[in-house]
Amino acid sequence: MNTEVKRGRFITLEGGEGVGKSTQVSRLVERLRGAGVDAIATREPGGSPGAEALRHLLLSGKIKDLGPKAEAILFAAARIDHIDRKIAPALAAGTWVVSDRFADSTRAYQGLGGLDPGFLHALEHVTLGEIRPDLTLILDLPADIGLARAAQRRGSEASDRFEAEDLGFHAALRQAYLEIAAAEPARCVIVDAGLSEGEVAQAIWDTVSFRLLARAAHGA
Repeated sequence: MNTEVKRGRFITLEGGEGVGKSTQVSRLVERLRGAGVDAIATREPGGSPGAEALRHLLLSGKIKDLGPKAEAILFAAARIDHIDRKIAPALAAGTWVVSDRFADSTRAYQGLGGLDPGFLHALEHVTLGEIRPDLTLILDLPADIGLARAAQRRGSEASDRFEAEDLGFHAALRQAYLEIAAAEPARCVIVDAGLSEGEVAQAIWDTVSFRLLARAAHGA
């Protein structure tokens, strides 16, 4: 009898500020579990003890003055801990992992800092090893709407390092994500985050069902 555990699937949700990633991660994990799939939610920066320790530093803006290269390296350090301690063990055990952000966030956010694409590619190669998302859902929304949503969500709390950037930055960020999706259509799917929460959740579920669940049912 074959007792080999089949590797879990790795799904990432990406997009700018206020697009609803955290909500949709929770909804997707709940629906996967309802379909009999062992699934967990996680996030970046964070997701593991070491990475969570770096999260506050990264989002506080305290290292912004060190420049985008140093910032990218610290994000990579957090990601290595996240992969080693949470993502890779879960996938090896057959658990599906759904992450609020992953490596595409570094490509998009730190890429706007003027970093050499070759540097980011090399850093990603060293950081990720064999771990790559099976599916990336890019929640797309005009930057001004996303920022307004983010402001409403945080209420009286101060904006974080990236929310505080100007509208031009966030418009460029949206374009960066669209370019990632266009470059890797086999992995990335754009989801209209301007729809209602339920409609976005259904669009995500339809994509996951078609791209991953159907293949899993046929042993692919």
